[in-house]
Amino acid sequence: MTTADTLGQLRAQNSFAALPPAFYTRLEPRPPGAPRLLHANEQAAALIGLSPSALQSDEFLRVFSGQQPLPGGQTLAAVYSGHQFGVWAGQLGDGRAHLLGEIQGPQSSWELQLKGAGMTPYSRMGDGRAVLRSSVREYLASEAMHGLGIPTTRALALVVSDDPVMRETVETAAIVTRMSPTFVRFGSFEHWSSRRQPDELRILADYVIDKFYPQCREAGTGGMPGPEGAYLRLLVEVTRRTALLMAGWQAVGFCHGVMNTDNMSILGLTLDYGPYGFMDTFRLDHICNHSDSEGRYAWNRQPSVALWNLYRLGGSLHALLPDVEALRSVLDGYEAIFTRAFHQRMAAKLGLSGWQADDEALVDDLLRLMHHQRADFTLTFRRLADAVRGQAQGFQDLFVDRQAALAWYERLAARHAQDEAGGDAAARATAMDAVNPLYVLRNHLAEQAIRAAKAGDAGEIDTLLGLLRDPCTERPGYEAYAALPPDWAGGIEVSCSS
Repeated sequence: MTTADTLGQLRAQNSFAALPPAFYTRLEPRPPGAPRLLHANEQAAALIGLSPSALQSDEFLRVFSGQQPLPGGQTLAAVYSGHQFGVWAGQLGDGRAHLLGEIQGPQSSWELQLKGAGMTPYSRMGDGRAVLRSSVREYLASEAMHGLGIPTTRALALVVSDDPVMRETVETAAIVTRMSPTFVRFGSFEHWSSRRQPDELRILADYVIDKFYPQCREAGTGGMPGPEGAYLRLLVEVTRRTALLMAGWQAVGFCHGVMNTDNMSILGLTLDYGPYGFMDTFRLDHICNHSDSEGRYAWNRQPSVALWNLYRLGGSLHALLPDVEALRSVLDGYEAIFTRAFHQRMAAKLGLSGWQADDEALVDDLLRLMHHQRADFTLTFRRLADAVRGQAQGFQDLFVDRQAALAWYERLAARHAQDEAGGDAAARATAMDAVNPLYVLRNHLAEQAIRAAKAGDAGEIDTLLGLLRDPCTERPGYEAYAALPPDWAGGIEVSCSS
């Protein structure tokens, strides 16, 4: 398919803008002063059919710095509500985001959204800006998650400015262009349910079903007929996708940090990267968000929080589907979906061809050992393949009690011996390396990219993207990016302002 050399050649629209005006406010962005393009993502651009040469044009900078609208688009900020840290927060909305429009790409359509482009009616006490630090982190994180095969929004462009922005200290402004099939979230449904406006709730549900889940209109044999059945099947699919997403997060040691209902995608995507973190030292109760004083969003609580959030979504749909037992039955299926997916992922990480009941103890004992020994999450699993090849020293070196680590590995080796379908040691180790990443976006790597970006150098962003897009393939010369974090990394803190 021929790529477009200008934004005007793209097929732009905004289906969300076709909803009634109560769903959003139309307004123009407020661009920062003297914006500069720090980085543009050719892979993301290809998703909307945009050529690499177009990324260097003046038009590209003007559109994605908020200086001019997307040709054919309709700029708006959406309203939604939500629970934040388990407490009803009421009306929220796009406080620093502007949806420019929707582009039909070669395979699917993508909404383009500026994050950090100025105040909106939903900014509350905020300034509508994003800072360089958080923008670099989001730009890298979305691409890192995509490289890991975990559903996520994408990032197209990173624009910077010298305009000062006050957070804990004075920082500089930035805008990241995010891409997603839709930015509708659980909180979008909670908004209309909380206001007891079933007509608007139905409009939103019908929009989401018709555009993203058309299969939900098909009742199938024995399925609930009519519109109520479609809404129930919507919840079924969102529950399934959310459970699979949680299994993906847990398997790579990813902590989102702020799993509020307004940060939960109706498509089961990783949405709204703020105080996230890929664990270095493993802790079952690891908290990546310095603002999360109660540990609500700790690593080991993420799957249960996701279910709690799904109950809020199910409660919102109750206005359209009065059958409480039917809703509850769908949500009751979440745990089995998550558990099955998590077990499949862990079996692959351990080099097993399939999951058996006794493997639960094997995994639990490994995680417990890693927790007490403060082993590195990513390298523990990566070095297991070396142990399978007969080189267990690197695996043992991650644990203070090397003998305890060896004793656990001998249990795994015995399990391998029973698992004939897993192949010989070489084949098993190769399969393990294919699913256990060597490169993840550790906080200190993101920090190094941020420091370089502050000096106008996007080289570290380029390097990281090259590694994170294929995180399981080892590359000579990049050993530092796969090493244990330096001592100074322990001082990095991320919070809701990140």
